[in-house]
Amino acid sequence: MRFSETERFLDSFHGKHGSVTSQKSSRRVGLARALSKLGYCSRSDASDLIHAGRVRLNGVTRCDPEAPVRLEKDRIEVDGQSVATAAKVYLMLNKPRGTVTTASDEKGRRTVYAFLNSDAVTADLPWVAPVGRLDKASEGLLLLTNDSEWAAQVLAPATHLDKIYHVQIDRVADSALLESLARGVKTKDGEFLRVTKVRILRGGERNSWLEIVLDEGRNRHIRRMLERLEVEVLRLVRVAIGPLVLGQLPKGSVRSLDAGEKRAIDQAMQNRARA
Repeated sequence: MRFSETERFLDSFHGKHGSVTSQKSSRRVGLARALSKLGYCSRSDASDLIHAGRVRLNGVTRCDPEAPVRLEKDRIEVDGQSVATAAKVYLMLNKPRGTVTTASDEKGRRTVYAFLNSDAVTADLPWVAPVGRLDKASEGLLLLTNDSEWAAQVLAPATHLDKIYHVQIDRVADSALLESLARGVKTKDGEFLRVTKVRILRGGERNSWLEIVLDEGRNRHIRRMLERLEVEVLRLVRVAIGPLVLGQLPKGSVRSLDAGEKRAIDQAMQNRARA
């Protein structure tokens, strides 16, 4: 079974307990999910705290991560300290190749959180989650936030927010390859995938760089299409999400979106949703 980026994000952010966008803050949510929504920690870390007896709900220690919580009314404490709603945070990371987009990795591989912990901009941040994923071999623009509803909008297929990738391949691209990508490809596992736009950026004697635009990202979307066409991906770099551009941000560096960037992507999502 294949999952869209939206489904994968929601699963990692809150677990398999329904759509974030349909949940209102006044409705009951599980205690572990409440801690993640408040920006205190990830849902899995919250479950560990709860099982350890370190979390109190309205003055009573609760050891069930699914204990119901009303975010607007109930009081949550961790180690005796009240947990308040964290300010919304919106970050841009230039993800280096070779890192994984998870909070922890059972194989001991370096994760994107290593860059958050080392950057002065992120020293006192609440817990944030990646907005979608870039696989280990891919690099470039990755958004992170503690605003789960905003993240779900960025990823939602209905928003049709363009994601732009620069892709180096192991051959000289021709019109036939571009036409195949634009027309769509049935992958080895039977899924039909297509790109929104594709063009040649530059080429050499043995390889080429393509610019590929997607408005919906399936798991390893570009790699699976090119694999089916027997084309090897040498590098894959995401350079833009809607109006947000990676620009000259160094690899491994993190910065906050400025107010203009946040307004621009919000407006782009509204415009595309109405189109």
